Amino acid sequence: MEKLNAESMPGIIRAEYIEVEANLYLHITDAGEGRPVVLLPGWPLSDEMYEYQYNDLINNHFRVIGITLRGFGKSNKPYGAYNYDVHALDIKKVLSKLDIKDAVLCGFSMGGAIAIRFVSSDKGSHVSRLVLCGAAAPIWTQREDFPYNLPKSAVDELIELNNHDRPKLLSNFAKIFSATESSLNEGIGNWLNGIGLSASSYATARCLEALRDTDLRSDMAKITIPTLIMHGKKDKICSFDLAGQMKAGISNSNLIPFEKSGHSLFLEETHKFNAELIKFAGK
Repeated sequence: MEKLNAESMPGIIRAEYIEVEANLYLHITDAGEGRPVVLLPGWPLSDEMYEYQYNDLINNHFRVIGITLRGFGKSNKPYGAYNYDVHALDIKKVLSKLDIKDAVLCGFSMGGAIAIRFVSSDKGSHVSRLVLCGAAAPIWTQREDFPYNLPKSAVDELIELNNHDRPKLLSNFAKIFSATESSLNEGIGNWLNGIGLSASSYATARCLEALRDTDLRSDMAKITIPTLIMHGKKDKICSFDLAGQMKAGISNSNLIPFEKSGHSLFLEETHKFNAELIKFAGK
């Protein structure tokens, strides 16, 4: 029997790691054929969080690319900056190396905020549609002219807890991740917790600082591509008020509320989430 190898199976073997700087690799999931749908995870998760989106996208004839940000999951975890510009540049390098064009970019929570920063400067070279789900945008913390979501002091407390008891930080987040503490079953909760624990403590703290300090209102004004906003009405981490601000700030956008969901709309209302994403990506 002929021995199977990468050369005898062209197009099947795909890279699982993409080098974005010298000796710095990001883990990706790359599967399926068709229009690319690029998925960015939220803090402190990895591309594994989209396990229950991958099959539906592949089966509906999309190429799905999940990108784990530096510092999280199976990606490398370097010392250095973790602001949105760094993450957006990493995304740019991945999409360039994979020669991705006309993609649908979908970002969850902090991944949604990073997607906004990326699209505001992409100028259509890689992405033609944007999906923001439970996005931590346009600002995650309150300002004098932005009375929504968390006070900055609450994020300072999260950073302090990360530095002394990161498992407790994740446990506390799990309690408010969904509409109720029992919205997700124990197995799903343990699975998510394991993904969160795989992050580096350093990256976890630095990304909390980026979430606390970054204002994306001027970025939103630069976005002209069709944008779908999906947001849980019972979200305790990124309040539904933020969805309204995104809808007002992005000119070509549509908002779909998830009435039964908290922050984890991709798990609480999976069928609706996948159906809306697939419909939007197919336009």
